[in-house]
Amino acid sequence: MTTSQRRKSTNSIYYVALLLIFGLGIWLILSVGARLNKPTDLSPSPTVTQTTSTHSATPDNLRSPLSILLLQIIVIIIVAKIFGAVFRRIRQPPVMGEMVAGIVLGPSLLGWLSPQIASFLFPQASMTTLSVFSQVGVVLFMFIVGVELDLQHLKERASEAIMVSHASIVVPFLLGGTLALSLYSTLASPTASFTPFALFLGIAMSITAFPVLARILQDRGLTKSPLGTTALACASIDDVSAWCILAIVIAVVNSKGLGNVVLTIGLTFLFSVIMLVLVKPRIEGWIDSRVESQRNSRLLLAGIVAFALACAWFTEVIGIHALFGGFLAGVVMPSSPGVQSFLKERIEGFSSSALLPLFFVFTGLRTKINLLNDWNSWYVCLVIIAVAVLGKLGGSMLMARWTKMSWRDSYALGVLMNTRGLVELVVLNIGYDLGILSDRIFAMMVIMALATTFMTAPLLSVVKVGKAN
Repeated sequence: MTTSQRRKSTNSIYYVALLLIFGLGIWLILSVGARLNKPTDLSPSPTVTQTTSTHSATPDNLRSPLSILLLQIIVIIIVAKIFGAVFRRIRQPPVMGEMVAGIVLGPSLLGWLSPQIASFLFPQASMTTLSVFSQVGVVLFMFIVGVELDLQHLKERASEAIMVSHASIVVPFLLGGTLALSLYSTLASPTASFTPFALFLGIAMSITAFPVLARILQDRGLTKSPLGTTALACASIDDVSAWCILAIVIAVVNSKGLGNVVLTIGLTFLFSVIMLVLVKPRIEGWIDSRVESQRNSRLLLAGIVAFALACAWFTEVIGIHALFGGFLAGVVMPSSPGVQSFLKERIEGFSSSALLPLFFVFTGLRTKINLLNDWNSWYVCLVIIAVAVLGKLGGSMLMARWTKMSWRDSYALGVLMNTRGLVELVVLNIGYDLGILSDRIFAMMVIMALATTFMTAPLLSVVKVGKAN
């Protein structure tokens, strides 16, 4: 037996052991958690922002739903781009600045400094419309994430990538589930049972922001390096695995019995197989030829967008989130550079500039940092950040080292996998909408997402990785 064969055999044994430990750990956590008392949320009741009599002299047409929505979009785009430019200057991904802009326009800052302006800009009656627009933007964003998913990276470095990516899911998932044992009684939503709370905290700890990671690698000139290709492969597998686990968790939460869970998971599996096995091979050549010839490009673009939205609609209807359908629609798109460029230029530009900032602000309007009003709350928040970093960075680094990467590259890979970014906010909003996360832990997890993304560049600078240093 050759050295390579022995290494693959050893990796297989470690991988099976890793999955067995993961399964046993989750079973123990859920068994113990099932005996915990129901949570008593200590958060104050959410403050409903209403347009008050302060604006009684304002003309009615200035307060019409369309006027409010247009004003919101104008303010959001301007503030998001200003913050994005500032963060670019300090060598942080611009999306970080846009995420912070969402917090600034929410109750944590604007609502605190000027409640009148905040209530006029974001009256409670406008939240439904803002939510719908933001969700469409995120669906298109997840479609582009799927388009950027390079399946070739998975094939080239499958052995190491699977080991590292699944360790970067299993370790933080177990740590998150364990942390849920101590947080459930005080920080879960009163309507949430322990199982969905623990599973959701685990998946929130396990997320890697593939788009942000890819842009960091590009900025540092690492995309084609061994470290860069391994990181992209790991992040790709991480994204696919995490979204599949999330789909199962959502099915469990939304269902009203074991039969519904099985039906939802079965439909999701069938839909995924049809998309990957039947749809993908049949549309690749067809789309490729039309993009190359530039024939009926507008009609082609309209058809692709309709296809992505149809996939999102289907997964929403069967009980999985619409984002999963948008992501899968992007995965089945042709991987040729021409098609990727065609779709990113026409879809990503609009969704990133106009629609995604709406999602950041909608998240910011939900994030009430003022609820963390004592030392204990901030202590818990720091513990959450520490557990997230320990699980993601530590788990990825140790497994990378186990697969014979150098300590330097193992550390750098762990730092990259610890990047959570926008994808984490998407997951947290799903948990909030499902009634699993209370206002306080939602705010803590948003801070964790910002902190773990912000620390990526400084931590990479420690070992001088990439041309940016």
